[in-house]
Amino acid sequence: MLNRVLVTGGNKGIGLEVVKRFLEIDYDVVVVGRDFSNFPLKDNAKITTIEYDLSDVEGLPKLVEQIGEIDTLINNAGYMQPKYSYDNYPKEAKEHIMNVDLYTPVELITLFSEDMKKRGYGKIVNTASIAGQIGHPDIWYGIAKAGIINATKIFAKILGGDGIVVNCIAPSPVETDMQKDNSEERKAEFRKIVPCGRFAEPQEAAEVIFWLATQCPEYVNGTTIDFNNGSYVR
Repeated sequence: MLNRVLVTGGNKGIGLEVVKRFLEIDYDVVVVGRDFSNFPLKDNAKITTIEYDLSDVEGLPKLVEQIGEIDTLINNAGYMQPKYSYDNYPKEAKEHIMNVDLYTPVELITLFSEDMKKRGYGKIVNTASIAGQIGHPDIWYGIAKAGIINATKIFAKILGGDGIVVNCIAPSPVETDMQKDNSEERKAEFRKIVPCGRFAEPQEAAEVIFWLATQCPEYVNGTTIDFNNGSYVR
């Protein structure tokens, strides 16, 4: 094993907490994000930071070449655009969110799995959302997250025979910067249906991702873990 992990969007939120967990077990960590000005771990010798706009799908082969071999891929980066309604969603905004939330994760799996197959080992974890299971007012966010759940199942079948395990987490709202786009009224309504009465903390979601990427048995493959405190029925 290389003990080398890539975390997209690892500069903040859930991704940052995932990075911290991998540092605890002495992994070399590559973090890809758009802005590292407030990244608290940028001086850590075990971390390589790469500024990259993950909406640029065409540039991914060069990015992967720059990163080199990894044995663990955490497709964590994603965002939503609730300011747009389904019937007034600009084409450019639609393409951007689909690139970041779906097309880039799929392309990274495709590219990095080639070396993983040669070594006969790899762990891949995708961050989806409950929006991909029950829908979301940001229709293209929901569509993208439903796509990544489906891609998890597909790649588990394609790559499982090569020793590569692919899983996914589908969180309900987590206390990250993404919540700034939701009104206080909407957040209050969400909390009413959560049994524990609160949103998840980033560290809690990171713990699930870390388990899927390190300790889960090989037979846990193609699985999406519902991370929602039992608050939604599908």
